Amino acid sequence: MLENLKKEVYRAHIKLWENRLVMWTSGNVSARDPKTDLVVIKPSGVSYDKLLPDNLVVVDLNGNIIEGNLKPSVDMATHLYVYKHMPEVMSVIHTHSTYASAFAAIGKPIPVCLTAMADFFGRDIPVGELVLIGEEEIGKEIVRKIGNSKAIIMKNHGPFTIGASVNEALQAAIFLEETAKVLIMSRILGEPQPIPESMVKILHKNYNEKYGQ
Repeated sequence: MLENLKKEVYRAHIKLWENRLVMWTSGNVSARDPKTDLVVIKPSGVSYDKLLPDNLVVVDLNGNIIEGNLKPSVDMATHLYVYKHMPEVMSVIHTHSTYASAFAAIGKPIPVCLTAMADFFGRDIPVGELVLIGEEEIGKEIVRKIGNSKAIIMKNHGPFTIGASVNEALQAAIFLEETAKVLIMSRILGEPQPIPESMVKILHKNYNEKYGQ
């Protein structure tokens, strides 16, 4: 069932590992099938070197296991709440990447201080409040605070990214960590300089309309 989607979700997990956005068994990727609304998600507590496409769990939007012999991620309720309330979202990724998690530790948003961030995100990265993990609370806070961003930092927890595809959510996770890293390092030299909102809008528009083939 959903073999192609499983492979896509599996490859995204490996990319998270390769880019050092996760450690041990932390983090998770999910994707929703647009035809059935079924969701493929990482099993709980399985290390990345043991993960296989066949290990992934298929659930419906109510959390019922449709296929799989392992328990789904403890963040499943978060992912499913986002899917139920943001129909344009087809993938959700959660990491504990080092630099983005540093912003989670201090509970501050990531401002737009780089043109690359303006290009891809088009705005600052918002912060969601500290809520208990394991149920729908994080999902509710994501839906309430993320706005038109592809990423959010959950206070005292870590980053979540969303996308219209697995690749878009993965790209957001990778770009988010690199942006956070540069901003933290830049503070060695001085105070990062935000880009004016009017220019951010132009850069984001140009990126979406002109970049790539």
